[in-house]
Amino acid sequence: MLTQLSIHNYALINHLSIDFSSGLSIITGETGAGKSILLGALGLVLGNRADLSSLKDTSRKCIVEAKIAVSNYDLKDFFEEVELDYEDITILRREILPSGKSRAFVNDTPVTLTVLNELKSKLIDVHSQHQTMQLSDVNFQFTVLDALAKNNAKVGSYKRGVLKLNKLNKELEKLEKTQKEINLQYEYNLHLFNELEVAKLKVDEQETLEESLERLNNIEDIKLNLSEALEISSNEEIGVQDLLHTLENRLSKIASFSKEYQEISERVTSVKIEIDDIVAELENANENVEFNSNEAEEINDRLQLIYNLQKKHAVNTNQELLQILEALSEKVNEVESADATISKKKKEIAEVSEKLDAIALKISNARKNVIPKLKKELEELLSDLGMENARFSIKIIPTKNYFYNGKDELEFLFSANKGGNFGELKKVASGGELSRIMLSVKKVLSENIQLPTIIFDEIDTGVSGEVSNKIAAIMQQMGMHMQVIAITHLPQIAAKGINHYKVYKEEINNVTTTNLKQLTTEERVVEIAEMLSGKDISESAITHAKELLN
Repeated sequence: MLTQLSIHNYALINHLSIDFSSGLSIITGETGAGKSILLGALGLVLGNRADLSSLKDTSRKCIVEAKIAVSNYDLKDFFEEVELDYEDITILRREILPSGKSRAFVNDTPVTLTVLNELKSKLIDVHSQHQTMQLSDVNFQFTVLDALAKNNAKVGSYKRGVLKLNKLNKELEKLEKTQKEINLQYEYNLHLFNELEVAKLKVDEQETLEESLERLNNIEDIKLNLSEALEISSNEEIGVQDLLHTLENRLSKIASFSKEYQEISERVTSVKIEIDDIVAELENANENVEFNSNEAEEINDRLQLIYNLQKKHAVNTNQELLQILEALSEKVNEVESADATISKKKKEIAEVSEKLDAIALKISNARKNVIPKLKKELEELLSDLGMENARFSIKIIPTKNYFYNGKDELEFLFSANKGGNFGELKKVASGGELSRIMLSVKKVLSENIQLPTIIFDEIDTGVSGEVSNKIAAIMQQMGMHMQVIAITHLPQIAAKGINHYKVYKEEINNVTTTNLKQLTTEERVVEIAEMLSGKDISESAITHAKELLN
């Protein structure tokens, strides 16, 4: 419940701090005194959008802080989920800086407005006149029905399942789209794959073939030069071999005379051996050098195949062609793989759908079971509020659709007159009727959900004195389960509160400010008497006020 609200530098409020208690609390004040400002500040700390024009003094920041006791409302899991420190007295703080920027905190931890709004939905329900339009919102209608049916846990589980199902369906859609694209390209990819596979390419093959072709194309030059090289090496008169042989003989004769001669002799011998090997290889090469037209044709054909494949795939090397072959292999195999993946995904979707169907059936049955109770409670409450002939027609319509709250559609119709036709609330109920219906709904909700605080903003507008007594009684009953704060113009309701606060304006140094104070018993008598008779308070008004308070 809201235990304290502090407001600094907001609209007409300079500084205000007020403590609240459990049960029914009343806020009154003249029109224009600033009750809407109070609600605006509360809305700000609960996550409403900030506005720089809200600053009373634009040179200072605005701070609104709310202390809320949450120990009795099972919120630890939520705090853990949004990574916030849990405190039995949770402090919400909102700041608007002179620059226009705003900041939000929960227990001194910065949070987003999304988190603040989520927390608000679990802590405080602010009901104003325009919110009666919620009654026509099917999601709100389901919320009421599910509260009575104790469906909240099941609906939460079901929603998580639907989110998973939607995710799986999107994944399946993507897989099927990919499969369609794969199938369209399959034949072409298979052709390309087979073409490269049959080619049996090797990484360094192109370079080897080009070298062989170059050799064959220059076979005459090679043969001529090899012959000349052999002539130079082995000619009996000027051949290198004979010269080295002579040189070796001469040096061997003096090698024993010095170490230096011996080393030179050995080096010449080594050179002679190397030359002999070279000559042997030259002779072998010369014998094997001949032009092979078949070999040249085969090499040409093979290279042409490689060049054509490289051109086709816009690459320059066999290495790149082999990489393309590998990629094509994966694409070709993707068809079988995609079929298996899609089958697996469909099976998973079927399993999730089956579980959801079971949960949805339980949710639907629970809703159907509590409809008579909801109708009875609402009609009895409305009868007490002067709508004796009010009737509801509530029907659950099963569908095959997976909504976030089940598989049902809801028909929630109303008739205010005996024998009248049923219709949608927004079409057949007046503003005053909608206010009383909403109060009745909130009364039913207060007994079935854990909500610490509800604030009514002039829900009693346009009702008679007798009906206002009934409204006050309902609010008192709600105050037994939760904290109820009612902003009212009616003395009958104001008198029922445990605590009574007054919003008022005052001028200090020609500056108008809005303040809020808790009234004493004597001040309450005067305030209620004034609400009964106006500024000129009569003795009868004082007496009537005391009677109402007693």
